[in-house]
Amino acid sequence: MNVTRQGVLYGLAAYLIWGSFPIFFKLLENAAPLEIVCHRICWSALFLIVIVSIRKQLGLLWLITREGKILLTLCGSTLLIATNWLVFLYAIQRGEVLQSSLGYFMTPLISVLLGYLFLRERLSLWQQISVLSAAIGVLNLTFHQGQFPWISLVLASSFGLYGLLRKMAKVDAMTGLTIETALLAPISAGYLIFLGAHHQATFISGSLQLNLLLPLSGVVTAIPLLFFVGAAKRLRLATIGFLQYITPSLHFVIAVGLYGEPFTSNHLVSFLFIWFGLGVYSGDTIWKNRGTHRKSDAEQTA
Repeated sequence: MNVTRQGVLYGLAAYLIWGSFPIFFKLLENAAPLEIVCHRICWSALFLIVIVSIRKQLGLLWLITREGKILLTLCGSTLLIATNWLVFLYAIQRGEVLQSSLGYFMTPLISVLLGYLFLRERLSLWQQISVLSAAIGVLNLTFHQGQFPWISLVLASSFGLYGLLRKMAKVDAMTGLTIETALLAPISAGYLIFLGAHHQATFISGSLQLNLLLPLSGVVTAIPLLFFVGAAKRLRLATIGFLQYITPSLHFVIAVGLYGEPFTSNHLVSFLFIWFGLGVYSGDTIWKNRGTHRKSDAEQTA
């Protein structure tokens, strides 16, 4: 099996798992979102530390924690990813999976905007059109549906800012997530102990399903990341960029097809504006990548 095909398989596995998250976490709806997030953090930290130990990278973790600037950046990214997880779970329990789909469709466009605002990355004309198109989609939903899509915007902005900070931290995905979950693990464990002491915890005292699935949430969090790391090492960013649309597409299908969430004509118009923006953004990215490769090939030939 060649490297590219292997990378595509890893990428498909990662995004298909992430895309099926609404189904998995819907099974935990008898537990409060904050309790689920705390379990997700604690069990993820434990699982990832075991993986890092097997890969003999504990020394690397120690070195990174001694870098004050990197550690401070990871503290910020930790709060952002925890917020993202919490709002995502809230959306699932409130029957707002469609909003999570909208949010993750918007994420690449939010990332482009954040790059312009914080990294002084210039926006091409097509990128400006893509961001404007997404904004029109959000405004249409707000004015015609009578509901501000705050869940979508929080998911998109928190994940976009998370990506921005992780880019600034210059730490690989596996190491970064291990440190992030380890930073929050003591607080999360403390909260779970508090719930248990006050007989409010669903773990152990709850159903067998919850007793099995709550610890599994940590493994489910970490495994697609391992697949993603494998894909990122083998594929071009443009390919990764296309694969990432699998996740919100599956959320969309699950929301409308499986859970029967209402999908009105106003939803359709908003999604069309955002899909148009994504199409423009993707086309612009592909064109630039082709130009870069042609230039590189020409320089090698010369």
